[in-house]
Amino acid sequence: MASRKTDVKGVIPRPKRERRTPLCSNLSGYRRKRDFERTPEPSGARLSKKEPRLLYVIQRHQASRLHYDLRLQEGSVLKSWAVPKTPPEKAGERRLAVEVEDHPLDYGAFEGTIPEGEYGAGTVKIWDKGTYELLEAGPSKRLVSIQGRRLKGTYVLVKLRPGEGEKDKNWLFFKMKDDGTETGRREKA
Repeated sequence: MASRKTDVKGVIPRPKRERRTPLCSNLSGYRRKRDFERTPEPSGARLSKKEPRLLYVIQRHQASRLHYDLRLQEGSVLKSWAVPKTPPEKAGERRLAVEVEDHPLDYGAFEGTIPEGEYGAGTVKIWDKGTYELLEAGPSKRLVSIQGRRLKGTYVLVKLRPGEGEKDKNWLFFKMKDDGTETGRREKA
């Protein structure tokens, strides 16, 4: 039997646990895709100060194709979805939102140009920014009250069932009517 070392009092010390920041595991996909020596994007190495309200931001991203990146703060990261068309400003407008990797909180303030050859190369500008309140959350649905400069009101993200051979990343993003109900048709003018 191998002998174990004890401290001065004869107690076997526990191995020291490595202290991780809450960002480490959540941002591994984000960090793996980027070379922070080349891109001005934030790495998420610094913990952002905790704000009393949850951050909401949409960034207009002119990459290989123009799209909008919806980001909602959840804990110490921004949950993120790529929205191929202009985000819905009126009830009845529905948009596909493709879930992408989590981003660091400080990405919510990022505007700039990601260099050619880097993941997501192109220009990023803030399209809308504000706060949101989480009204309901589950693995396949998020109901949020957004207070942005452009978007205001109750919005829903609902996860779509994947078709055969599709990844489980597609969501539907839409605004609810002012009375809190969903609309299936556009109102006539």
